[in-house]
Amino acid sequence: MRTYAPILLFVYNRPDHLKQLIASLQANAEAAQSMLFIYTDAARNKEDEALVNRVREVIRHIDGFAAIEVIERTTNWGLARNIIGGVTEQIQRYGRVIVLEDDLVVAPYFLRFMNDALEVYKDEPQVGHIQACDFTQDASLPDTFLIKFTGSWGWATWERAWQHFNPDGQALLSELESRHLTRRFDFNGNYRFTRMLRRQVQGKNNSWAIRWNASLFLKDMLSLNVGRSLVQNKGFDGSGTHCGGGDLYGSQLWMQPLPVEKITPICENESARAAFARYYHRTNGFWAKAIRRIKRTLKGDFGA
Repeated sequence: MRTYAPILLFVYNRPDHLKQLIASLQANAEAAQSMLFIYTDAARNKEDEALVNRVREVIRHIDGFAAIEVIERTTNWGLARNIIGGVTEQIQRYGRVIVLEDDLVVAPYFLRFMNDALEVYKDEPQVGHIQACDFTQDASLPDTFLIKFTGSWGWATWERAWQHFNPDGQALLSELESRHLTRRFDFNGNYRFTRMLRRQVQGKNNSWAIRWNASLFLKDMLSLNVGRSLVQNKGFDGSGTHCGGGDLYGSQLWMQPLPVEKITPICENESARAAFARYYHRTNGFWAKAIRRIKRTLKGDFGA
């Protein structure tokens, strides 16, 4: 009988988003055979307490999975500490995990794809990550491809890869700079991932994802990505900590099975990297940002 990877779900104060995600997961046939671990963080302030309590009430009525284990934090851990701690804890028990946050919606074949990919690439040391969301909507991308880039919206990994996660942002930044890799890391300067990492070091963000991205990049490890998105991010509605972007990272759910065939040779798809560079150039250049700022201002949004 096939064993399915446990699903790790990290939630905070968005009960309506959580309901959407759970409903979409339940539509996956594999859900009934999958363990679900829900990490629910405690409120960071009085204003969030009511919503956190509503989230925990929603959790109490979830069914449709092989087993459900709820980890209720009694103090506020924050997203980065919660994810790092939760992934480390469960990957040591099960060897592989599928990771979701509460602002996502998945396609009906998401779990099939993730479990197939985890199995197909389990003994391939150069592949350390699986990412099931495509936001480029670039028709030139194949169904699956290998790239040195780790997306964080619906992902999976193995214990053999997670052991390379380095939480020390300064060490990662120093290595990127000393090896003259920052331009490559930034998709030829088209997206400021290095700046994001530097801001993490400076305490201006607490991103676990940029450190995971840099950790595998520096180990020359690849991610299996999709050109047909099995995940949508619904969090760009002002409800989350990082909620900017609007339709910038929109995706259309692929509602059919997405086969996983091992790619050979195991190497980065340079055409896919070029597609990402084009996407980031188009969406993060000076004029693109200026136009978005003008549109937000016209709508009455005067935020950064």
